[in-house]
Amino acid sequence: MRRYLKTCALLLISCLSFATGFCQDVAFSQFYDQPLLRNPGLAGVFTGNIRVSASYRNQWESVTIPYRTFSLSGEFKTPVNFVRDGYATFGLQLLRDVAGTSEFNTTQIMPSLTYGVSLSEYRNSYLSFGFMGGSMQQRFDQSKLVFNDQFIAGSNGSYSIAPASRQVINNTSVSYFDASIGLSYNGVFKNRRDDLYDIDYFIGAGLYHITMPEVSFFKGNIITLNRKFTANAALSAPTSETDRFILYADYFKQFTRGLKPIGISTIQAGAMYSHEFDQQTLTLGMLYRMRDAVIPVIQLQWSQFMVGMSYDVNIDKLAVASQRRGGFELTLSYRDFLSSSRDARSKEERRQSSCPKFGR
Repeated sequence: MRRYLKTCALLLISCLSFATGFCQDVAFSQFYDQPLLRNPGLAGVFTGNIRVSASYRNQWESVTIPYRTFSLSGEFKTPVNFVRDGYATFGLQLLRDVAGTSEFNTTQIMPSLTYGVSLSEYRNSYLSFGFMGGSMQQRFDQSKLVFNDQFIAGSNGSYSIAPASRQVINNTSVSYFDASIGLSYNGVFKNRRDDLYDIDYFIGAGLYHITMPEVSFFKGNIITLNRKFTANAALSAPTSETDRFILYADYFKQFTRGLKPIGISTIQAGAMYSHEFDQQTLTLGMLYRMRDAVIPVIQLQWSQFMVGMSYDVNIDKLAVASQRRGGFELTLSYRDFLSSSRDARSKEERRQSSCPKFGR
């Protein structure tokens, strides 16, 4: 019985806490709007000096009780005076994930700091270093779990709600510190004839769970969050004065304490095309998460506001049970310059022309 209980607990933790994402972490389909979840070194790589993004994800509603994920992140970028064209980005990543029947939930509060240095006096060329660390809490509702001693012997598997389970769980809530680091390079392929057709790009790498936190709901049974290596790349190429083609890609891999690879590698990538109408920009795209889903996405940007919607179409082994209905995701974001006066805003925009940015 105790062995069965421990097995159930391990499955509960490993499946419910990590099933909404891959490599032990929650993942969003519109990953390009979640820089701190991709790589702390990507914070601040945008045009402007403030960005706020909020996301909601509802997954597996066609199969079971839906997994719901909420995210809120903010970035504030400011110049640093002791380095020419250097900058610092202060960020905050908040996340809440609720999964399955037991309402296994994860709450994340992660401040971040990213520092970037200019590598060129004449064009956009920045190397950025980022750190993110903070509190993680995981908990579940034991009263909503069903154990084998609640089934009546010889009753063809019928379930009795009268007797309570005799199983004892030592702890239903754990908290721990988690941290990650990252770096990125943001640059531009210059068009000698026309700056309008310059191609922006960035590459980066990060390492999550650098302290390898240990999570335990039972004495003697510990689950270690393995270190996760990430590699990131993106390219934004204008095709006309109003059109732009964008590529995104991420690679994830887990490692043990001895840097031994473990588990499977994961790739997420996407291609998007945007067209500008006066103050509005419409973007259509297709994303892919390896061995999991194909994801159509649509975005509408109006002035400094953007709304994006996507839907996962399952292609994995669960596709038959889910009828290929994976999850709906909604993203809202705001990006702007904080300077209110026209002169200050114009000066800030000129400075940002040589600051870390990507696309428009």
